[in-house]
Amino acid sequence: MKTSYRSWILPGIVLLILLAATPRAIHRIIQTGNPYLFTRDFFEDMVARLSGPGRFRFIMQPVVAIILGARDGIKDARAGACPFIWGVIFRPDLRSQFLRSGLSSVRNLVAVAILLDLISQYLIFRELHPGAALILGPVLIGMPYSLARAFANRINRRRNQTPAIDPAA
Repeated sequence: MKTSYRSWILPGIVLLILLAATPRAIHRIIQTGNPYLFTRDFFEDMVARLSGPGRFRFIMQPVVAIILGARDGIKDARAGACPFIWGVIFRPDLRSQFLRSGLSSVRNLVAVAILLDLISQYLIFRELHPGAALILGPVLIGMPYSLARAFANRINRRRNQTPAIDPAA
């Protein structure tokens, strides 16, 4: 049980930082009337993040997510499971199992992505936008992980000519 508690320490710290930054963000929204998310400022700041401190993470985090996704996709193929995205979207009976295994694989990586986004926001803009960090961090990890897991499963199954176990078929 200690292992499971330890694995949630980093996400817990990130959650506390997000909660601490939220009142200031809400106050800024009330003062300016600008919700920031998906506004012109948000997209202009995205470009600034690509050239500011921490820009290397836009390469490194997706690469690590792809490696983790490929690892889990190979495990899925060996177990005879259907591809990750297919299972999440079209197999309600397997959805929670896939989501749990995906979360346990990338939990700390997503927490680091959110934390790095908050740090880069502070270094570049001298303010924090918790909503933006909650969107950008998981997107940098979730999409590459999901696609790599699904593709690795399909490629591994085709190489080994093993069909997916699909009780619904």
